[in-house]
Amino acid sequence: MSVSVVLGAQWGDEGKGKLVDILAADADICARCAGGNNAGHTIVVPIGPEKVSTHFAFHLLPSGLVNPNCTGVIGNGVVVHLPSFFEELDALQAQGLDCTGRLFVSDRAHLVFDFHQIVDGLKEVELGGKSIGTTKRGIGPAYSGKASRSGLRVHHLFDHENFAIKFRKVVEGRFKRYGHFEYDTEGEIVRYKALAERLRPYVIDSVTYIHQGPRRRANALMLDLDFGTYPYVTSSATAVGGVCTGLGIPPKKIGTVIGVMKAYTTRVGGGPFPTEQLNDIGVHLQEVGREFGVTTGRRRRCGWLDLVVMKHSCLINGYDSLNLTKLDILDDLEEIKVAVKYIVDGKEIEGFPADLELLAKVEVVYVVLPGWKAPITSATSYDALPENCKKYVVFIEQFLGVPIEWIGVGPGRQSMLKKEANKLA
Repeated sequence: MSVSVVLGAQWGDEGKGKLVDILAADADICARCAGGNNAGHTIVVPIGPEKVSTHFAFHLLPSGLVNPNCTGVIGNGVVVHLPSFFEELDALQAQGLDCTGRLFVSDRAHLVFDFHQIVDGLKEVELGGKSIGTTKRGIGPAYSGKASRSGLRVHHLFDHENFAIKFRKVVEGRFKRYGHFEYDTEGEIVRYKALAERLRPYVIDSVTYIHQGPRRRANALMLDLDFGTYPYVTSSATAVGGVCTGLGIPPKKIGTVIGVMKAYTTRVGGGPFPTEQLNDIGVHLQEVGREFGVTTGRRRRCGWLDLVVMKHSCLINGYDSLNLTKLDILDDLEEIKVAVKYIVDGKEIEGFPADLELLAKVEVVYVVLPGWKAPITSATSYDALPENCKKYVVFIEQFLGVPIEWIGVGPGRQSMLKKEANKLA
């Protein structure tokens, strides 16, 4: 078995789904190892004999399912909201994507309930003006329950009497912590009895299953609980090590690690963003780049590419190559800035700082590169790109010391250029 890892190298929303879709064409399994239905990927592929471009929105399910020969696995490290699972599955199948017999859920995955979503909002209210900006999907509270050993897992659903006892106890604990918010505990127990029966055909021992062939998986580094901009992070391990804990895969089975990065930087919610552009450039990136969340519809914050963040990401994850996405969004710019170092009190900071107060004070040093002022969406090869465009790619490669293997120049599957990655340009 050889595992290929697709990892978001920034704050998420880098366009990982498209690369996963392409790579999954040659993979037996596409697996998720962390997060929940707070994720979002849009895959644009031709469907049917007329090859009509169809947009598939993925939130919880692995996006590799677009490929009919690929099986999707939701691993033990993911937290699952069952109503959303079936809502997403029904929507995909209504669009003509048949997932019958090729979608599975780990029996060790923890469950997200509606009370987790209520608690998510209550926790944000407690923070007042220091809101983290979660998606209110209950992901953080579900992981908190997992860490405090009070969570409920998929396998608990199939012993209904014990499930009901455990469920009531967990809800009562939340009432004691947050007050008696409106919630129909007994109604939920009845609803989950029906959901459990519908889920039963999808449940597997994922540890055994995941060791049967090649796989792909995806996540994002700067939202990692340890290595991201804590506390403005998600609640799971999103670095490359999360593959091992979230899927039950030994480190020596990991083959290729591909980092996905935008040609600029975006993030959602609160937290520091040194290269954010609250000006016409930021508006351009947001509007032209269609920077709105697939899951929430929220506008993403936008700024110049930050290679200090990317260097941090490369050190932790050891990428074999990179996928540079949305390069076409920069087509109309006269010049393009790239962040290469942080300065505080006249001195360069080594690495990416853990202290957010220090990060808020940094002076960003940019290198200014010329734009190419030409559309690149129709390009079919790396060599067909404008010279200044290729210079931008080469600058990133040489600064990071990691080759760029894939380049996204448009939203469709066909708009991903393959570039020789065995040596730096």
